[in-house]
Amino acid sequence: MARINYYAEGVTQPRLRKRLLAQWIVDVAERYGKQVGEISYLFCDDEYILKTNREFLDHDYYTDIITFDTTEDDTIGGDLLISLDTVRSNALSIGTRYAEELHRVIIHGILHLCGLKDKSLQDERRMRTAEEEALAMLRTLIGEDLPLLRN
Repeated sequence: MARINYYAEGVTQPRLRKRLLAQWIVDVAERYGKQVGEISYLFCDDEYILKTNREFLDHDYYTDIITFDTTEDDTIGGDLLISLDTVRSNALSIGTRYAEELHRVIIHGILHLCGLKDKSLQDERRMRTAEEEALAMLRTLIGEDLPLLRN
């Protein structure tokens, strides 16, 4: 059974529509033949994600998401750290709404847990297509006129 937790470290937690998000995440995972186990999202700032990237992955750069995979068999699970600073700056640089970019990053981590990669150019294209398909699913779930984030 899906258990999705949300935490914040050094930032204000986004006001997410958690029930709809849970359904969306389950629906996306099912498209890849997966069930959702325990997923924990930690929203943080750039400095926190940089520190984590250095400590655990030996990477010395900022990123929007780090996914720690605890998937077993066909049940996905993991800890997903999302830098709201990077999500906000990415949204500005690509000219999209913050809420849309945040949801893209949220599902990006789930897609990684479902087995999608993004290291090669071909994998990155496949990931972008999967993200767009997932965002279209979310729009259908909530209705185009409803906001993605609570006010």
